[in-house]
Amino acid sequence: MTQRGTRGPVFIGGASGALNDSEIAVPGLLRAERLDYLVFDYLGEGAMGLFAYLKRMNPQSGFLPDFVDLHIGPYLSQIKARGIRVVANAGGLNPEGLAALIRERGKAQGIDLKVATVTGDDLIDRADELGASGLTDMYDGRPFPKSGISSLHVYLGAFPIAAALDAGADVVITGRVVDSALILGPLIHEFGWSAADHDLLAGGTVAGHLLECGAQVTGGTFTDWRSVPDWAGIGFPIGECHADGSVVITKPPRTGGLVSVATVAEQLLYEVGDPQAYIVPDVVCDFAAIRLEQVGADRVKVSGARGHPAPTMLKLCATVDAGWRSIALIPVIGIDAVAKAERQAAALIERCTRIIGERGLGDWTRTHVEVIGTEAGYGPRAQALTPREVLLKIIVDHPVMAAAALFGREQTTAIMNMAPGTSIAPIIAAPRAQPLTDMVFALIARDGIVPRVTLDGVPVPFADPVVPGFDPAAIVRPAVPGDLDPGPDTCTVPLIRLAFARSGDKGRLFNVAAIARRPEYLPWIRAALTPQAVADWYRHCFADPAGAKVDRFEVPGCHALNLVVHEAQGGGINLSPRLDPAAKGMGQHLLEMPVRIPAALAASLEG
Repeated sequence: MTQRGTRGPVFIGGASGALNDSEIAVPGLLRAERLDYLVFDYLGEGAMGLFAYLKRMNPQSGFLPDFVDLHIGPYLSQIKARGIRVVANAGGLNPEGLAALIRERGKAQGIDLKVATVTGDDLIDRADELGASGLTDMYDGRPFPKSGISSLHVYLGAFPIAAALDAGADVVITGRVVDSALILGPLIHEFGWSAADHDLLAGGTVAGHLLECGAQVTGGTFTDWRSVPDWAGIGFPIGECHADGSVVITKPPRTGGLVSVATVAEQLLYEVGDPQAYIVPDVVCDFAAIRLEQVGADRVKVSGARGHPAPTMLKLCATVDAGWRSIALIPVIGIDAVAKAERQAAALIERCTRIIGERGLGDWTRTHVEVIGTEAGYGPRAQALTPREVLLKIIVDHPVMAAAALFGREQTTAIMNMAPGTSIAPIIAAPRAQPLTDMVFALIARDGIVPRVTLDGVPVPFADPVVPGFDPAAIVRPAVPGDLDPGPDTCTVPLIRLAFARSGDKGRLFNVAAIARRPEYLPWIRAALTPQAVADWYRHCFADPAGAKVDRFEVPGCHALNLVVHEAQGGGINLSPRLDPAAKGMGQHLLEMPVRIPAALAASLEG
C-alpha cells in the first residue's frame, strides 16, 4: 500500500459494463498514454443464475472464458509490459477456476502473472440455515426461499481487493462484490485510505459507480444521442482519480463518444435509490452535493461526495429456480397485421394448452403477449397505429421443461398453418426452452461474513478493517422550495425540452433521474414530477396500480430529481416478460411527460 497522499493521480479504465460488453473496449483504452488499471464489471444482477446453470452442467465452469479469450488474452503482453493491473468480478461462481485459466494463458504466452482471488461471497452452503432464519426480501417483504436456490451470494466490498493488490497481484479476480469496489479497491491500495476515511471512500465509490458501466458515461444511452459521435468506435471511460477523492472522467484519444456534464450526471444517478444513502459495504455515500465541472474537451471533474460510516448489514442475493420459459418472436406482415398477430398468439397458446393438458403437465405459470410495433409498453398513452409489419412476442412459463419446449416447437408452425404474412421467426434456432430464475434480495449481518484472499493459490492474511455504524438520522435532507406561480400566460412542453433522463432497474423497482438542462428549469420540473403524477404516468406498469408507490429525492448539486418507482418491473429483470425488463426505456417514457411553464420561458427554449 502506498503511503497516504504520496502519489499523483491513478488512471483507471472501465473496460466492461456487463459480461456481454464490447471487445473494442480494451484496445481502445490501451491507446491512452497513461493507464494504471483495467477494471471489468461482469456481474449484472441477473448473471449469477446463468453462472449457476453453467456450473450445474459442468462443475469446472461457473464463469465465462470470454473474459480471457476476448477481453484480456489478446493483450496480456502489452498489459504486463506497461505494468497495467487488472481487476475483474468475472470469476462468477468459480474465481479460482478463472484465475487458473489466466495463469495458464499467460504461461502459454511466456508471461508470468501473479493472479489473486477474492472469495467468501458464496453462501450456498448456508442456504438451508438462511432459508429457516426468517429473512425477507428487502424490496417486497417476501419470505426468503427455503428451497430451489441455485446461487446465494453476499456483496463484498473493496478492502479485500486492496489486500490482494498490496500482496503484489497483477490480476485480481473476484466473485460477487459491489460493482464500484472494483475501482475503490485499487484506490485504497494506491492512496492508503483507511476504513475511517468516509468522505474519501465515498469519492472513490462515486468514481467506481461512474466507471463500472463502461461507455454509459461516455455517451452511451445518452438522452441527446444525436450529439454523440461515432458509436461504432465509442471510447470507454478513464477515471483520473485523485487522493482527495475527486475524479476526472475522460476517454482515450481517437475514440468516439462524448464526456460532458450531462453524460456524467445521467450515469451518476443510474440505478440509484436514495442518492443520500447509496450503500456499499465500505461506506454509505451522499451524492446530494456532488459537483460536476467541464474542465476540458471530454473531461469532467467530479467532486463533493460525502460519506457516512459503513452499514451493519450486507446485501444478499439468491437466484431461485423458477421453471422454464419459451419465447416466440414471429414477424407478421400485411393488411390487418395487428389483428392477425393477436389471433395467432391466442391460437398458439390455446393449442399448446390443450396438448399439455392432455399430457397431464398442468397449466402455464404465465402467458404473455405483446405485439411489438403497436407501442404495447406505453399503456394508455400508446398511439393509435395501423402498422403493416409487426413482431409478435409470446412468452410462456411452465414448471416443466417439456411443456415449454413443446410451445417452442409449435410456435414455429405458425408460418405454415396460421396467419397469412407470417414469416420466419428470427430466433427459430434459439433453445426451445430456457431455465428461468427469480431473484430474492435480503440483508444479512456482516459479522458472519469472512472474505478470503489468495495469491496464486496461497492465502493472503486479511482482516476486514471496516467498523460499521451508519445512522440514517445523520442524513441532512436539502430544503425543498415552495410551489411556483407560473403566471397567467403558460403552456406545456415535454420534459425532454427541460431535462435529461436515465432509468435503470434494481430488483422489482426502477429509478428514473431527471436532470435539469439549466438550473433555472428545475423548479418547473419539480412542480410537474410530483410522486403522485409520476405514479399516474407509470400506472400501467404496476403490479397493483391501487398501491402504486413512487419516492422522490432531491439531488441539488446536479440540479436533479431521482424518482424510485416500486413494484413496477413485472417481476424483475430475470422474470419480467416485458419488452423492457431492464427498465432502460422508462426514462424515455418520462421525457414525454408534459410540464407547465411560463410562456416566456417556453419561447426561450432551444430546439
